[in-house]
Amino acid sequence: MPSRTVVVRTTAGRVAGEMTDSLAVFRGVPYAAPPVGPLRFASPRPPEPWEGVRDATGFAAPSLQGDYLPDSSEDSLYANIWTPDVHASLPVLVYIHGGGWMLGAGSEPDYDGARPAVHGRMVVVNFNYRLGALGWGLHEAFTDPHTGSFANWGLQDQAALVHWVRENAEGFGGDPDNITVAGTSAGGSSSWQLALLPELRGIIKRIVPISTKHVWDPASSTTPEESRAVYEHLALRFGTTVPGLRAVPATELRDAWEEVYAGRPTERFVQGGREYRGPVVDGRWMRGHDHALPTPGIPMMPVYCRTEGSFFTTGPGYPYPGPHPADEAGLREAVREVLEKGAVKVTEEQVDDCIAHYRRASAAEGLPRDPVSVWTQVWGDGLFRYQIVRLAERHARERGATSPQYLMEFAHPLRPPYAGTTPHEAVAKFLFGTFTLPVNAPAYGDGPLERRISDTLIDLVASFARGRTPSSPHAPAWPVFSPDRPTVMVLGGERVARTGTVSAQAHLSYWDRAGWVPRP
Repeated sequence: MPSRTVVVRTTAGRVAGEMTDSLAVFRGVPYAAPPVGPLRFASPRPPEPWEGVRDATGFAAPSLQGDYLPDSSEDSLYANIWTPDVHASLPVLVYIHGGGWMLGAGSEPDYDGARPAVHGRMVVVNFNYRLGALGWGLHEAFTDPHTGSFANWGLQDQAALVHWVRENAEGFGGDPDNITVAGTSAGGSSSWQLALLPELRGIIKRIVPISTKHVWDPASSTTPEESRAVYEHLALRFGTTVPGLRAVPATELRDAWEEVYAGRPTERFVQGGREYRGPVVDGRWMRGHDHALPTPGIPMMPVYCRTEGSFFTTGPGYPYPGPHPADEAGLREAVREVLEKGAVKVTEEQVDDCIAHYRRASAAEGLPRDPVSVWTQVWGDGLFRYQIVRLAERHARERGATSPQYLMEFAHPLRPPYAGTTPHEAVAKFLFGTFTLPVNAPAYGDGPLERRISDTLIDLVASFARGRTPSSPHAPAWPVFSPDRPTVMVLGGERVARTGTVSAQAHLSYWDRAGWVPRP
């Protein structure tokens, strides 16, 4: 379909995107100044204004990261916008990509916003934010003289993006007073933390946290003391001061920081950040870990996958290189490695107790008990599903009357190599309709059933983004989540959608008593 140019005015200048009959797309639109040179480890600044019309037809570089995405760069604070009508006043869906706070980009094909923009009649925005050593840490030597902030620059970028959307949504056909924030994994965590920021209260109307990696120390965060120690270690390595790290070549700094966290967590000189290096509690951008803070007091639509762990344990070599456990000895070692992701010390008794509990719970529910299946559920539950479900239950008890919450279990079974499971990151393919991409279709499917599931998910999110109870012609009525009733929307499979309860509840009870993951 031929495209034509469409020009929109932003607060920094005019941008030219591409428009077809049903969609306008703007790529690589600056929402902040490049965080380079003296602005490395500084709070984001507004983009420098420009004269004339800036081309917005090509994606910007991903934020600096390892080999996952090529040509990454420090100069990466750009947004991408998909809109079906630049003259309308549509709900705005801001999506935050995941990647463990260390990789990913809004430009990844999985996050193409065309399908939800057109089918859901929404303005869809995604973007890049600072990653790894440049985005998620803390040291007072980096204190920004303008803001007083010295930590969590990636979260600061995300907050700046939300402010930018509020200021610019109208030009792209969006309603600046109707912004919903969604995200997956680390992005789901960010949507949760942004909703707790006082400065964004009233701007973010609701959130859709998907497969959220809730932040806690030592699994996905570290202490301020250890974060300081890491930057001081890097400064010593490069023969400079902590502020002097602003002058170290970016790729060398990235590589040295990643070396600190390489290998098994038991072999590092730092105890925190054992699986991911997310936000550090700094008292400003992160006042506490998720389990220790109130839940966001706005409407929420949390989503989790039935078998979150299969993303890590079932795929063909990525992100877990193998080998997979084939016998009892292999299972014990694999479960030990999972438990070491969240605890400084793991005993033989804890490993045995975890495996025995999961075997009993699987037997009671008729679920497979082979080594890979047990390992998969332990990984997915311990690091993802447990806190998602328990925080949803706590929210229902404490804020259910004032902040409606709709809990979804995404349960569409995939094809080999994920045979019958529903892995972490599966939801995004259906929210964006990118299950059809050649790289995805062999595992996710590309038939009428998958299209119906994708349409249903977009319907539910789009209606929620309009301030209504989530609904779809293909789904039953969805009650507000109540832990003691079948109020979970189970999406996937031949029935497409039904209401039910949280699956494999007996498995989750292990973590209530294990003392490994904090109980909300």
